[in-house]
Formats: sequence, structure tokens, C-alpha cells
Amino acid sequence: MTENTAENFTAMLRDAQHGNRASLDQLLPLVYDELKRIAAYKLAAERPNHTLQATALVHEAYLRLVDQHSVDWRNRAHFFAIASEMMRRILVNHAESHKAKKRNEGKTLVSLDDVENLAGESAVDLIFLDNALNELAAFDAGQAKIVELKFFGGLTNEEAAEVLGVSDSTVKREWRMARAWLTAKLT
Repeated sequence: MTENTAENFTAMLRDAQHGNRASLDQLLPLVYDELKRIAAYKLAAERPNHTLQATALVHEAYLRLVDQHSVDWRNRAHFFAIASEMMRRILVNHAESHKAKKRNEGKTLVSLDDVENLAGESAVDLIFLDNALNELAAFDAGQAKIVELKFFGGLTNEEAAEVLGVSDSTVKREWRMARAWLTAKLT
């Protein structure tokens, strides 16, 4: 993305945030495919009978994103970082709702194999993962954010580094440490 395009993207985000319908209409096609890719990636790892579809997840996340009035949108990567956080919240809320309806009828599973074998197992309970991330965030918010960006947002190390304003090597190092901590926690 060129610097001019990136500036236009950020300007459209800010205009959409302030209710400019034209900017909102221009913004959706620019982010929809990427949001759909992230949502499909996340839902492919869910249980086979998951009731939330990728399109619904994208629409819900997008509506929440453009309704953010307190966010100072910095750039495209910042937008997708917030999108990953929104998708995490939506998926966890959905899992909690589903679990409340079907107490003791199994787990809401999510594959961690696609994220470099984070837990060394094929699947973990999404609610348990969310709780573990909250616990990790209590003593290392940066590591928890990296896990969130990579796992829930599907961001690469380079994209996570851009969002966090750190180097690639920092993301890789913190990712290894977070992965080790979560592996111990989830196994």
C-alpha cells in the first residue's frame, strides 16, 4: 500500500467514524475481503456445527469497528488490529452464549494448529483460551496482544510489529515466550 493510499484509508476511516456515509461506502470494499479472510480462517477452526457464519462475523465486526468513536485511527494495520480484537470478543461472546445454552454438552473448540501449534494440541476451548489470554495480559500485555493479533486477527509477524510499533524480532521473541506460557497453561 502506498503512503498516499494509506493516508486515504485512514482519512476514510475517520470520516466514516464521524458518520460520513460516502466514506463508509468506499471503505467497505477495501476491507471486506481481508475481514472475510480473517473470519473464514477463524471459523474454519471452530466446531463443525458452528452457528456463526463468516459473513455474519464480518458484518458484526465491521459494524462495531465503524461505530468506534473514541478510536484515533492511525492506519490500516491499526484498523485490522482492532478488527482482530472485535472478532475475538464476538467469538468468545458467541461461545459463552452457546455454552450457556448447552451446559455440559461438549466444548467450543478452536484449532491452534494453524497458529504454529500454540498449545501443541489440535484444539482448545475458546473460552478457556480467552481466560488464559486475560491472565497473560495481567503480567505481559504485549505478549497477550501479539497472540490476539496473530490468532484472532490472522496477522503476520510483520503486520503485528507494525501495529505495535516494535521490531519483527521483538514480535518473534515475544510470540515464542507467549506460546510457551500458553502451552503450559492449556495442557
